[in-house]
Amino acid sequence: MRLTTKGRFAVTAMLDLAMREGGGPVTLAGISERQSISLSYLEQLFGKLRRAELVDSVRGPGGGYTLAKQICDISVADIIVAVDEPVDATQCGGRENCRGSQRCMTHDLWTNLNVTIFDYLSKVSLASLVQEQHAKEQQAKETCVVQDKRDSNAHAAAGSAL
Repeated sequence: MRLTTKGRFAVTAMLDLAMREGGGPVTLAGISERQSISLSYLEQLFGKLRRAELVDSVRGPGGGYTLAKQICDISVADIIVAVDEPVDATQCGGRENCRGSQRCMTHDLWTNLNVTIFDYLSKVSLASLVQEQHAKEQQAKETCVVQDKRDSNAHAAAGSAL
């Protein structure tokens, strides 16, 4: 399967936008810095996302991008399609000329895999990714708190031993 950085970066940028949108429009410069994605590359991606009506741009001071739809109404497949990213496991790009001018014996297998992948990505909403990310961040915070308590107990025990 071929999913290039274009599709991956578009999904990552949309997730970043969705997680921060409550504070108003999100700048591409902010996404670029947080996600280590080139600003010029993000500008290209967001042009396509805007044309696909997944994001809206807000001009002027305090401007940036907002989601054009509810996060539960945007799927990963929508994002990938918007940036013209093919999800294709065939070697022929679906043209059925895998072996020169003929189909390969496994063409249907890879075509069915494409359908399955696209179906899966259509069922994964931006809302579910936001929810997963928030849960991971919460778990990381709780892990840090536990670690801090252990460190302070160790220091206290060491201090009383002196």
